[in-house]
Amino acid sequence: MFRKVLVANRGEIAVRIIRACRELGIRTVAVFSEVDRNALHVRYADEAYCIGPAPARESYLRIDRIIDVARRTGADAIHPGYGFLAERPDFAEACEEAGVVFIGPPPRAIGAMGDKATARKMAKALGVPIIPGTDGGLSDEDLIRAAEIIGFPILIKASAGGGGKGMRIVRSPEEMPDALAAARREAMAAFGDDDVYLEKLVEGARHVEVQILADQHGNVIHLGERECSIQRRHQKLIEESPSPIVDEEMRQRMGEVAVRIAQAIGYVNAGTVEFLVDKERNFYFIEMNTRLQVEHPVTEMVTGVDIVKEQIRIARGRKLRYRQEDIRQTGWAIECRITAEDPFNGFMPSTGRIVTLAEPTGPGIRVDSGVYEGCEITPYYDSLIAKVIAWGETRGEAILRMRRALEEFRIIGIQTTIPFHQAILNSTRFLAGHFDTKFVEERFSMDDETPPELEEVAAIIATLVAHRRGQAATHVARRAAREIPGWKWAGRWEQLRRGG
Repeated sequence: MFRKVLVANRGEIAVRIIRACRELGIRTVAVFSEVDRNALHVRYADEAYCIGPAPARESYLRIDRIIDVARRTGADAIHPGYGFLAERPDFAEACEEAGVVFIGPPPRAIGAMGDKATARKMAKALGVPIIPGTDGGLSDEDLIRAAEIIGFPILIKASAGGGGKGMRIVRSPEEMPDALAAARREAMAAFGDDDVYLEKLVEGARHVEVQILADQHGNVIHLGERECSIQRRHQKLIEESPSPIVDEEMRQRMGEVAVRIAQAIGYVNAGTVEFLVDKERNFYFIEMNTRLQVEHPVTEMVTGVDIVKEQIRIARGRKLRYRQEDIRQTGWAIECRITAEDPFNGFMPSTGRIVTLAEPTGPGIRVDSGVYEGCEITPYYDSLIAKVIAWGETRGEAILRMRRALEEFRIIGIQTTIPFHQAILNSTRFLAGHFDTKFVEERFSMDDETPPELEEVAAIIATLVAHRRGQAATHVARRAAREIPGWKWAGRWEQLRRGG
């Protein structure tokens, strides 16, 4: 087993990895930017080193500085988490050259799946169902001609894409030139590569993905599926496992396809094969993510497999501890991504200091967090601050527990998406499992979720609560008057009167 692991990330995922290492008896090294000097992952790690200024390109994306810290601290391995350098084959190669184990797939597998157009071509060669579209490397003129043949609406996608960057929906030939230019600009800015390709837009599609694990000895298994259709601008917001639309026969077929793809490219470690599912429940391969996913906890909750620990064991050369027949999905799990954004103001980012933080607990609740009371939320990085995961024996119980957890979650000082998640979990369409990837953008509104008559009820309740709190404060004040010397009491009463 490794003696020391460097975590090349920040936030909740860095904390998650550090905790897994601690349970395995492995010491950890954190890296941080100047603005993250007091971050939670820095506090949790055994050692921590500054690697540059706040902008990610000058810190968390600096391969040379991260490798230098690994060498100086004697780290045996580096875990990249997700985002930043996690899917960069050059980072995996730099780790190998430095004699440090990269806890992830080999560079060739990252490269094979990192280019989405190449991945499509490989899947087609394997006989895996794919959405009609084009290869990468085509000019704008060729893509415009291909779009006419494929038929509108179509989706422009960045070949090196991820996270919705470089994506554009096009519904007519007239929109193509401007959409292509915009997609190429965004792809270049996000990935340093402006190559794009086309896919037929599947209307009313669901986004379902399959988690796989593969060791260095040729063993590959899948851990079932996750439903990821609650999205906004191609960014996932709520995930659950299992999927409401997947039965056992479909689960087996999707799992077999995911395993076949992983075997074809000699994949090692954890990965996720993503599919679109149409209204007739036909599924199509879209891409493979060669890293740990943000939503991995829901799979852990229903299978009992600690995916991060398995990543570390696999990287050490151990065989998988599980066979496919050992994997069982028990119960249901739902994850809500809590971000520092204002859902009542177009999801505008919210920055500032968290002055009060109370995280939910209780049966079936897990919180993966990267913040603490008093920490500063800056504009430099992804807005994800915590993930709430609820498990229940049924989907209904998981939803009820999630509702309770969100009600308990208190974050004061910044705006968060907690109200958005509460509204979604009260939506009749979500409760019935009747949604697709466009549900949030086209059939959901925060305004719609609060009927006018409830606003009056809320105002009455707020008044009653304020009145009861006033009574409680008076009671406390009178009791304190008997215990606090008179010369101190006047100032304390004024403080209580003002709400102190």
